Amino acid sequence: MRTYPERPWVGIGVVVHKDEDILLIKRAKAPYKGAWSLPGGAQHIGETVIEGAKREVFEETGIYTTQHHFIDIIDSIHYDKDKRVEYHYTLIEISCLYQKGMLAANDDALCAKWVPYSQINRYNLREDTLRIITQSYRSRNASLTEE
Repeated sequence: MRTYPERPWVGIGVVVHKDEDILLIKRAKAPYKGAWSLPGGAQHIGETVIEGAKREVFEETGIYTTQHHFIDIIDSIHYDKDKRVEYHYTLIEISCLYQKGMLAANDDALCAKWVPYSQINRYNLREDTLRIITQSYRSRNASLTEE
């Protein structure tokens, strides 16, 4: 059970870059059902974080990714009205590049779209999500200028 867990779940969030665009999904499940976010989900047994990142992006959007890098770790803990832990995820955030595929909302995504980085603030993203996207974008652009 993911609600009221006995231990944290390991989740993977993925920032996918395609030129100046970032891949966003509208969540189909709680927590944050109906909110814009990054593709991602729970890591499977026997799966590396990078394998999980690739699988989750493909399952939710039909997109293949490449050049995966670690960004950060986020503790995502949600309490119910009685202050009991309803959800607890340790989220490993990964940055990567679009490789190929036709964008489509599948699996846990109600909608999927490429959003120009300059317009990312229009999607009412959670503070941590916006910070991770900005961190990934700056890191990707810094490495391009160094080459």
